Order: sequence, then C-alpha cells, then structure tokens
Amino acid sequence: MWQSLHPNIKVRIITSFLARLVGGAVFPLLAIYFTEHLGAGLAGLLLGLLVAVQFVAGLYGGHLADLWGRRRTLLLGEGLKVVSFAALLAANVDGIYPYLTFAAVCLNNVAGGLVNPASEAMLVDVSTEESRTFMYAVNYWAINASLLVGTLLGGWLYRDHFPLLLGGLLVMSLVILSVSWRFLTETRAGQRGAAVRSQLGLKPLLGSYAVVARDPAFLLFTAGGIAILAIEFSRGNWAAVHLAQAFAPLNIGGQLIDGVRAMSLLTALNTALVVLLTAPVTAWVQKRPLEPTMYAGFVLFAAGFAALAWSTSLPLLLAATVVLTLGELMYVPTRQTRLADLMPADGRGAYLAVNGQLFTLAKWVATLGIPLGAAYGGGLMAALTLALGLAGVGLTAAGLRRSRLVRLQAGV
Repeated sequence: MWQSLHPNIKVRIITSFLARLVGGAVFPLLAIYFTEHLGAGLAGLLLGLLVAVQFVAGLYGGHLADLWGRRRTLLLGEGLKVVSFAALLAANVDGIYPYLTFAAVCLNNVAGGLVNPASEAMLVDVSTEESRTFMYAVNYWAINASLLVGTLLGGWLYRDHFPLLLGGLLVMSLVILSVSWRFLTETRAGQRGAAVRSQLGLKPLLGSYAVVARDPAFLLFTAGGIAILAIEFSRGNWAAVHLAQAFAPLNIGGQLIDGVRAMSLLTALNTALVVLLTAPVTAWVQKRPLEPTMYAGFVLFAAGFAALAWSTSLPLLLAATVVLTLGELMYVPTRQTRLADLMPADGRGAYLAVNGQLFTLAKWVATLGIPLGAAYGGGLMAALTLALGLAGVGLTAAGLRRSRLVRLQAGV
C-alpha cells in the first residue's frame, strides 16, 4: 500500500517525521525555558503571543496555499524555518538571549503557519478516497513515533546539551528543505507577481474565509472535531489535576508512583500503543464501513477519557488508556478522510487552515475542565466527557448529512 502512494505523500510523511523527531525534543520545553530565564508571568504572556502569531500565520498560510500554490508556500515556510533555527541556535550557543529566542520561535510559528495548511492541502490533492485512510493512519503513526523519540531526547539533553538539540534542529531543517525542493511537485499552480500581491491584504483574506464561514456542513463537522479534541486536551487539564490530587501513591518494584508519574505513565502507554497498533488497527478499519467506525472510535475515546477523569485505580486507568487508544486509532484516519471529502478543490488551503484552528479552540474548551472539576468533582467531569463524545458524533453526523444533501441537490 505504501508503494502505491503518490511521491509527494511519501516525502511529506518522511519529512514531517524528521521535523518532529528533533522539534519534539525542544518545543515542549519552551515553557520551562522562558520561565527559567524570564519568570512565570512574562513566560505566560510570551507563550500566549506565540499562539496568537501561529493563529494569524495559519490563516494567511491557507490563503496563500490556494492563491500562490502549495509547493511554493510550503518551500517558503521551510526556508523561514531554516532561518529561525539558525537564529535560535545563535541565541543559545554562546550565552543565553531569551528575547532573541522568542523572536526566533515567533518566526518559526509564522513558518509553521505557512507549511501546515499547504502540506495538508497537498496531501489531499494527490490522494484518493481509497488511499486516504491508510495515508492518514501512517502519518499519525509517524507523528507519534517521532514525538515519542523526541520527548526522550529532550528529557535527556535539555539541561546539559541544549545547543546540541538546536544544532540538530538546524541540520534537520536544512535536510527537509533540500528534500522538499528536490522531490516535491506542485499540485495546484497558483498565480504570480502582481496578481498575488493584490490578494495579500486583509479584505481578500477575509473574503477567502467568508466562503468557509458560509459552509454549514463544514462548520458542523468542525464543531464535532472541537468536541472530540477537547476530550484529548483534558489530559493536560482536569485529568492531570485529578490524578495529581486524588491518586494514592503506590510502591511498585521499589519505585514510588504518585499521580503525576501515573499520568506520565499513561501518556507514554498511549503513545507506545499508537506506534505498535497502528498497522493492525488500520488494516481492520479499512475493511469496515468508514462512518460507523469513526463514530465507534469517538465513543471509545470518550469512554476511556471519562474513566481518566473519575477513577484513581491504576489497573482501571491502564485499561481505560488501552480503550481510548483503540478509539483514537479508529477515528483519526477516518475523520481525516471525511474531512478531505468536504472541501472544494480550489479552497482546500483555507478550509484546512480553519481546521487547523481546532486545536486552539479545543484547548480553550478543555481549560474549563479545571474550575468545573474543582467545583463539582470527577463524576461530573466523566459525564461531561461522555457528553462531548456524543456531541462529537451528533455534530459530525449532521455535517456529513448536510454535505450529502447539498451534493444531491446540486446533482453531484
């Protein structure tokens, strides 16, 4: 099946794996870095600004991918990544310059805002409905495998060898730019010169996304995605707080397991299971009806996280992690496949840029779990988690029904 994929798909999966392999060792530690060097208050402000920069850059990136072309936008972003990583290394190789580091990370977020929607649109352009479930499953496996290794690298090297990590980022970025330049082909040739410059203002940008805003099928589908992702982000919000406060420490093999370590263990188990089970679960999923499999995945995912929000029993928590991982492997590739079906070919960059903001919105929803959980306890949070899962099923199904109705009326 891998051999049948378009060369662009293979290149993007491989380069994304390489990027996250080293990036996963650095970027999750930025909160620690800025807090150590600038204090918690300023660190929080800067991290919030980084989210805002990535939000705006992602919107422009999707617009540019439709207007200027996928490959050109992607290569521009990869080039900016090289510059940002060079600046990041310069800011930390001979002394510590946190404000230069912040500027470099800002530039990297701009670059990511260009690369991500262009890359996603390119994958959809060159794939078919038959190949997308496999493509997205392999891509998801690559993401988790690279983050697993990257997290271990960061944990071991951050304190004593941070410049080495940054040097690795720079070298890997140069490799990715070279491979992308050499092997990627354009999948949507856009405009050039004055025609592009005339469309870079705020009004053309808003016009591009007005089309997305008037697509109720896509908006319903997106709302369903927000509900499901809010469940996932509860791992770092209420679920983490719940275990930190309520989990009774255990002594296993002479090692003390408290609530924080229990959450780390469950997260590691989830990632390891994704890496190990992607192939067999994907083979099973490809033989099943797509939408019922996706909805079953939503329910299993929500049920597993509901147990994490309520239980303090380590065996039950481990079993729940297995259940939510199976749900995750069932819904991620199938949802991505249906997402691709909802987008018009000439607007995929803008649609995927909006879809990329799911993470920001879902994080905001997930943060509500901390005050709600503190006020009402784990039982309510478990019920709300299940409710979010059912909302994900209902909204997603409504969006797909609306899409089919529109196509039927249009005679497509």
